Amino acid sequence: GSTGGVSTRGGSTGGDSTRGVSTRGGSTGGGGGVVADQVVHAVPVAASAQQVVDKMVATVNAGVRTDLITYSDLVWQLALQPNTQLDNPTSQDLNHALRLLIDQRLILQEAEKIPTIVPTQKEVSDARDDLARNFASVPEFQQRLQRVGLITEKLDEIIEQRLKMEKYLDFRFRNFVVISQKEIADYHRDVYVPRFRSQFPGRIIPTLEQARAEIEKTLMEAKIESEIDAFLGTARERAEIVMLSSV
Repeated sequence: GSTGGVSTRGGSTGGDSTRGVSTRGGSTGGGGGVVADQVVHAVPVAASAQQVVDKMVATVNAGVRTDLITYSDLVWQLALQPNTQLDNPTSQDLNHALRLLIDQRLILQEAEKIPTIVPTQKEVSDARDDLARNFASVPEFQQRLQRVGLITEKLDEIIEQRLKMEKYLDFRFRNFVVISQKEIADYHRDVYVPRFRSQFPGRIIPTLEQARAEIEKTLMEAKIESEIDAFLGTARERAEIVMLSSV
């Protein structure tokens, strides 16, 4: 399921994800904190030898520190999304990536207040393998990384940040969501049965008991998504988000 794009499990965090925080669904961004000397450097962003000068795009401060988002962060975000073009990315794609990265920074700053959720190296390695499976082949995945200058160390840093965010979202939201039996029964009657009848006319409709686990998962993901959206809405209002250049 996808929690508004902030998938903490499998889910649909691809190019259309709202948050893109999944290590398993296929999109996220990277980057750490602001460096004292904000060095302008060249980042390869196309299959040719052309390079563009990296630029500072935005800063995000949720009361913990100021995080810098650069153009290279946006391109790395796009590289980790299957079926997203890397040559001359559109303004729409770049701005979508920017929105994802801002939300990720807000979650990450909250997550880092809890030191117990640091991922293990095995978790990072497993998540890297899961990410690669979202692409047609491992060579294609590696080629995309090379085209945007995303080295292994940086990729692992990005994945570690994702895992921190997932663990935080589990800690903050998933562990406290409760779905009542009435909610499950109402959903089965009002949504599940009519939809099943429409999609599979003539087939035997699963009973409430047969569909209970699936419905509970659906309702849980929807409730978590709503909670996360509310959390991010509040976080955006409180944070200092400064746009430094347009993309």
